[in-house]
Amino acid sequence: MTEETQEHPFAPFVRILGKGKQGSRSLTQDEAREAMQMILQGQVEPEQLGAFLMLLRVKEEAPEELAGFVEAVRAECGAPQQLAVDIDWSSYAGKKRQLPWFILAALTLAGEGVRVFMHGAKGHTPGRIYTEECLSLFGIRNCQGWDDVAEDLEQNQFAFMPIAVLSPEMARIINLRPIMGLRSPVHTLCRLLNPLHAQFTVDGVFHPAYGPMHQKTALLLGVDNGLTIKGDGGEAEIKPESECDLQWSRSGEYSTSQWPRYYPKRLVKQPLDTQDLVKVWRGDAEHEYGQGAVISTLAVVLQLLKKAETPEQCIELAEIMWARRDKQIF
Repeated sequence: MTEETQEHPFAPFVRILGKGKQGSRSLTQDEAREAMQMILQGQVEPEQLGAFLMLLRVKEEAPEELAGFVEAVRAECGAPQQLAVDIDWSSYAGKKRQLPWFILAALTLAGEGVRVFMHGAKGHTPGRIYTEECLSLFGIRNCQGWDDVAEDLEQNQFAFMPIAVLSPEMARIINLRPIMGLRSPVHTLCRLLNPLHAQFTVDGVFHPAYGPMHQKTALLLGVDNGLTIKGDGGEAEIKPESECDLQWSRSGEYSTSQWPRYYPKRLVKQPLDTQDLVKVWRGDAEHEYGQGAVISTLAVVLQLLKKAETPEQCIELAEIMWARRDKQIF
């Protein structure tokens, strides 16, 4: 066999996924890790990458595949193992119908001494508002390395790192969405990265079917306390005017629950102005939906953190924390 006709080393992974209804199967966790290592190291042809991602998309990725992908990306991102955080909060969807009120919930937690590491992407879907773009309103930078993360956590108990810094190749693949016309498994695996191995993790989904996949993957990765919210726009944000479906992993067990609505009826939608995020934090403006979203999201994360037990107790504690936030810090 000549060099020109030798099979490419990545071809077997495409073949496993694409041999048809009878011959194809999911990758094992080890196979998925090896495949993603090759992608991260630039050892895959563009045609192979496109085929691989879309075959996974059509099949729907398995938890074992996602776990292997996450392990490979974690190994490449160089996160310092001595850097400790309490909660890993992923933000990849962006908001369209409402502002990203969950940012205020995360900052309230940070003000209470909870160390929050947030990571996310921007710009892959037109017309959405992304966390990365809103944090500058609060004077919060996008960390450009792990030293920045350590410094921000020390000073503010909160740090944000863009996926473009955390994993440039994952950022590049996420931004292929307009070319592919579809999201790829990278959108899911980035949500599950938890590079600093936080004991608590929270992420959001838009499509209900992805919730169980997230938490079953989290169990394979050894997450002690994970939460996936079917949140507004696909972000980890409770909609205060409707019940929200939740997916949990606790001590090796998967479970589901539903979070109660904060308001009994729907509210009139207000125009989107990102300045309202800062105004509401400072107490300079009222926003009924926004305040309900902040308190509800804060409350469900307090339940994840085991700060209170029932939703009613969590909401009561969230209201107290929100009321005593430092309005002048931003």
